[in-house]
Amino acid sequence: MTGLLLEVTSLKKTFTAEKPSLFFGGKERLVHAIDGIDFVRARVEGLALVGESGCRKSTLALTLMGLERPSEGRILFEGQDLSALSSKGLKEYRRGIQMVFQDPYEALNPTQSIEEIVTEPLLVHGLARNKDERRKLAMRALEDSGLKPAEVYLERFPHQLSGGQRQRVVIAGALVLEPRLLLAELRQTKQISVIFITHDLGTVGYFADRIAVMYLGRIVEIGPTREVLENARHPYTRALLSVIPVPNPRLRRQRIILKGETPNPIDIPPGCRFQPRCPVGVDACKVTDPPFVQAGVNHRVACLFASPG
Repeated sequence: MTGLLLEVTSLKKTFTAEKPSLFFGGKERLVHAIDGIDFVRARVEGLALVGESGCRKSTLALTLMGLERPSEGRILFEGQDLSALSSKGLKEYRRGIQMVFQDPYEALNPTQSIEEIVTEPLLVHGLARNKDERRKLAMRALEDSGLKPAEVYLERFPHQLSGGQRQRVVIAGALVLEPRLLLAELRQTKQISVIFITHDLGTVGYFADRIAVMYLGRIVEIGPTREVLENARHPYTRALLSVIPVPNPRLRRQRIILKGETPNPIDIPPGCRFQPRCPVGVDACKVTDPPFVQAGVNHRVACLFASPG
């Protein structure tokens, strides 16, 4: 078994926006939600996936979960190709990769007790022999997520908890299956890999080993956290960094306000997809789709201006 947990190669996901009419003709129009993504994940690593709303971070997460089938490319989890899995294989795969949703109140069933919520994944996957064993596993997951002592919370309902406590219940519901790939702060003690999806670059430096910046269905910059935060090479990354609040006014960056909206994923702009909003773009950017170049050790950028050094 290699040190890689997840390998994503040339991943694409399209959705049909418009089909040809039987009587009036026309052509099929596709939404290019994910448009060529490559990255690998180590077994114990934190990767922050960042970008504005609409850059298709959530679609990527759903595809990695196996909830959306890739249109092209491969996802290898522990060396196994996701596209080759049967329904039974997909169920086992989802046990190993779990998602924690942003809004805990929407993710929790208000009619279920905390014990019922956390033990439900065990029932779905046919784990644990009886109710006592399920309760024991649920209590361990609750305490691993920070709710101690677990006995206090088992009979409560979501509306009886604070927002932070509800978020920890959601984490416990994912952690109870002992996944290899999850989210956030438990990776050091549980030895699992983490993908954190956010639009806020200001928070990722506390836990992420690497940062991947996503724009319009594609990663445009990826590298070690410190390298990306201190030496961002893509204009989009620099714009995201420029609006992070800084307490010390002497350390504040000059804000880069991007003009316009993210282009329609049905009609991807020619050349660099960021060029319609880029503050430093030139004519060459309108015709050349920039490949990744090395901008440092393990630091890659898709920009015509990001040559090494």
